[in-house]
Amino acid sequence: MAQTSLKVPARELPVPTTVSPQMQKLIGAPLNPEWVLKPATGEEWKPISDARVEAAKKRLPVLAERMKVTIEKSMMGGVKVYIITPQTIAAKNRDHVLINLHGGCYVLNPQEAALPEAVMMAGFSGIKVIAVDYRIPPEAYYPAALDDGMAVWKELLKTVKPENIGIFGTSAGGGLTLAMMLQAKTDNIPMPAVIAPGSPMSDATGTGDSFYTNAMVDNVFVSSDGFCDAGTRVYANGHDLSDPLLSPVYGDMTGFPPAILTTGTRDLLLSNTVRVHRKLRQAGIDAALHVYEGQSHGLYLRDETAPETKEVFAEITAFFNRYLGQKKSD
Repeated sequence: MAQTSLKVPARELPVPTTVSPQMQKLIGAPLNPEWVLKPATGEEWKPISDARVEAAKKRLPVLAERMKVTIEKSMMGGVKVYIITPQTIAAKNRDHVLINLHGGCYVLNPQEAALPEAVMMAGFSGIKVIAVDYRIPPEAYYPAALDDGMAVWKELLKTVKPENIGIFGTSAGGGLTLAMMLQAKTDNIPMPAVIAPGSPMSDATGTGDSFYTNAMVDNVFVSSDGFCDAGTRVYANGHDLSDPLLSPVYGDMTGFPPAILTTGTRDLLLSNTVRVHRKLRQAGIDAALHVYEGQSHGLYLRDETAPETKEVFAEITAFFNRYLGQKKSD
């Protein structure tokens, strides 16, 4: 009879020497002090979220200047968005637009805090990005984030051909990217050319091997019963966490666009990402899986100067360029 569990002795994990000094610093950082926070209401999450916004406002101008982009507030489909435009856009990308869904466990990173990934993508790829500032608790609960993402996408489809659109996001943003594809099938709207779900929160039920193997190893998410689980439960507001629109890995991925997925060997959501990749491959989708040495959840978004960060965005850009502008056959 097979064992139902494996006992692993306590051990120390050295910071890998196989990554850049910038990434070594991130990998060697202490556990995220926020991981133990478990606010039970949207109102209790708000001051934590507000603090992140204030911190982002200080860093964003420096990041935007380094990435050589401009940022403009706007509205699309009744939803707040930021339009990030690279100073230089190649002729081949002038008709292409990317939609970004930010991370934050569905309760964090509104306003300027929503923008670092979108700014990096616009800067590294040279493609215009629309960052969706979707509603979060206590303003709104499930399915507000999904509804807002869909509203922006539908509005964009009025002026941009679907083959010229890509959608991406990390963490909750990766989960939303996948959920939007499921919703698009229900709403019978055309798929985008390509998607990039980074370390997606694809299973809100806490199922997956790396929730155990990388517990207390991932220095960002740390544990499956930490702050992100608490935030997701607040956003879900009693809704079934196994619903594919909250846990897309349980959805039918037939007909999805090509996808590039990014994760790391210490990522608590490594299994979430791997399982989505397998589901996509089983559905016959062209899906690439990139696993980076030593990285915890979303570390590639923490330092835009790190070679690994540049490599992640170069890989995503190359994958996007392979499919953007390609007319789908009927």
